[in-house]
Amino acid sequence: MVNRRGESRIGCLLPLLVLAVAAYFAVDFGSAYFRYYQFKDAMGSEARFSTDRTDDQITKRLSLLADTLQLPPGAELISIERTPTAVTISSDYDEIIRLPMNKQRVIHFHPSVMSRP
Repeated sequence: MVNRRGESRIGCLLPLLVLAVAAYFAVDFGSAYFRYYQFKDAMGSEARFSTDRTDDQITKRLSLLADTLQLPPGAELISIERTPTAVTISSDYDEIIRLPMNKQRVIHFHPSVMSRP
């Protein structure tokens, strides 16, 4: 057997293993950011139609969505500020991402939208 340059006994197993580990962790981070963007998008929709809804209705709808998206505690605490020229809706929450060897990463999210009705 001729030993060719670049050939190894492991082949592509090691790069595939590294890729699989990276994908495993990217799923947790990606799902946290995906839920954040879904929540922020719903906030934007509520802000656009805020002239038709009361603060209690908006808060209830967004709190239910936070529960549906399985956001951590604190996300359902919605802040709504109305001025004559704008409506601002915001929330604060922390997502905990579990890493190997009992480590964790805390990501702070602050979804906030402003709409001029």
